[in-house]
Amino acid sequence: MGRAKEIIVKVIPSKIANDFIKKHHYSGKVAPNSKLHFGCFLDNNLHGVLSYGSPLDKSKVLNLVKPSLWNEMLELNRMAFDLYLPKFSESRCIAISIKLIKKNASHIKWILSFSDGVLCGDGTIYRASGFYLTQINDKTENWELPNKQVVQACTLRQSGYTSWLIPFITKQKFDEIRNGSTSSKRIMDYIGAKKLNGNQLRYIYLIDKTCKITVPILPFSKIDEMGAGMYKGKKITLQERRVTKSGAVDSNATSDLENQCATITPTSQNKNNKK
Repeated sequence: MGRAKEIIVKVIPSKIANDFIKKHHYSGKVAPNSKLHFGCFLDNNLHGVLSYGSPLDKSKVLNLVKPSLWNEMLELNRMAFDLYLPKFSESRCIAISIKLIKKNASHIKWILSFSDGVLCGDGTIYRASGFYLTQINDKTENWELPNKQVVQACTLRQSGYTSWLIPFITKQKFDEIRNGSTSSKRIMDYIGAKKLNGNQLRYIYLIDKTCKITVPILPFSKIDEMGAGMYKGKKITLQERRVTKSGAVDSNATSDLENQCATITPTSQNKNNKK
């Protein structure tokens, strides 16, 4: 574990957390529904943030775990770290944050999170942290705009006409094309956006072990079976990540990849993916 044991995890103000997320998360954006923020400190400096809050549409996910009331779950909305932290830091920080939630908000029974293979990876950190894999979805909503900016079209359903649309379409034209529909495809097609193919993986962590996950729990091998292994938008199997140049299986390879994508800023992420 090394110096990862020295990391201090504690609640921090949203302003500090959001500034860090904007700088270090691959999306460069905060999740407006995040309400609980943990800072990860080493050598008296902030090097990581975990932000928890409600899902965008809680009604669609609440039944994934039973029993579960409206206020008994959280989503890990954002997670970002810089390059200062040592190996194993990410999974350790998640573990500590969950322990703090269990101690100080004992009504929270489970945690939901999603991994975006198009923009980041297939959830190495979650698997290392004891989360269950419960869905591999190939219907992501990531689009590349004509200016190469990558956005999630689902934001149109929550906010309607949004700032990143301004260079491409007027509000009047937006309303005319949408015509009361909640579909984002009409708008994205009109502005010439390109759909990005990949997978979104859903993970669940049970704080209350008496609760039951109501959907099938998938073995991690299913990721390779479905061709959903991805790192920074590029296909790569879990097995390939574990094999060294000599052909031997490297048990530490997965840990090395734990959070490389979370340390990528929007600029470097685009550079590395050549988008």
